[in-house]
Order: sequence, then structure tokens, then C-alpha cells
Amino acid sequence: MVYFDYLLKSFYLILPAYFANMAPVIFDKLGLLKSMAKPIDGGLKLGQDFLFGQNKTWRGIISAVIFATLISGLQAVLYSYNFFNKISLIDYSENFLIFGGLAGLGAILGDLIKSFLKRRLHIASGKSWPIFDQLDFVIGFFIAVSLIYRPSIGIILASFFITLVLHPLINLISYLLGIKKVWW
Repeated sequence: MVYFDYLLKSFYLILPAYFANMAPVIFDKLGLLKSMAKPIDGGLKLGQDFLFGQNKTWRGIISAVIFATLISGLQAVLYSYNFFNKISLIDYSENFLIFGGLAGLGAILGDLIKSFLKRRLHIASGKSWPIFDQLDFVIGFFIAVSLIYRPSIGIILASFFITLVLHPLINLISYLLGIKKVWW
């Protein structure tokens, strides 16, 4: 029961990061914020490779923060219900804007840093980098939200476990639905 409690609370905590991670793909598919779909690196190269890659856009950063803040806002509304209050590790009613903003920014910056490292290792944009592709946004999330919340190592490990199981599954479903171009 203790393990299930860790998993449930961890999942609920990182939910804004999951939505932040999905936001750039969803905004792209819906054609939202097209004017912001410009590469963050502006085409700048370090050696032969782009700094981040053509798929890392300003729209991605903005959409991640928007989605994470919306999910955190929903968590703030649900916080008044006993079930959600018990699985909440933070007081969303007081912190949802800051938490959501940090969650979205941390998740997308974690992905951006991973992309930077992939380019330095000459791993092409869109190519799989197992484990790092799954945990980049979670690591970024935890670093950013640590400004207002310090999770236990158990919560962090449970979040990694959940992500290593759910991330590939969600990507496969997104691929089968035509939302993503690759299954990873």
C-alpha cells in the first residue's frame, strides 16, 4: 500500500510536467501560436550541429508553461475535495500559478538541455536516446519546482518509475493516433 501511495502522489505531482511535455506537439497539430514556431537557437550551430535543433521552438516553451499552469489550476480546484487533498504533496490552492509555471518551464528546459547534449553527441534530432528521452522533462521539473517544494527521494524515484513505464506507452498511442511522427 505504501508503494501505491508513492506512485499515486508522485503521478499527481508530476502531472503538470506530463502535459507540459505533450504541449508542443499538441499546439503544433492544432496550428496554435504559429508565429512562435521559430527555433530557439535561431539556426545557430555549434560545430556542425544546431545548438538545440529545429524542433525546439519558442512556441514549445510557451505552450509547455500554459499547459502546466492550466493543469496546476485544475489541481487547485480539485484540492478542496478530500481525495485530491490527500494525494496532493503541495497546497495547490496557494501555489498553483507559481508551481504550474515552474513545472512547465522546468519540464521544457529539461528537454531543451537534453537536446543540446544530443546535438553535442551527434544524435540527430528526432532520433531515440533511451532513458534520457524519457526522464529529461522529469529531471527538469524537479529542479525547477525545488524552488518551492523539495520532494523525498522516494517521490523522485517513484516519478522516474512511472515515467519509464508511461512515457513509451503514451508515445506509442500518440504515434498510432497520428499525433507523433515516431513511436518513441
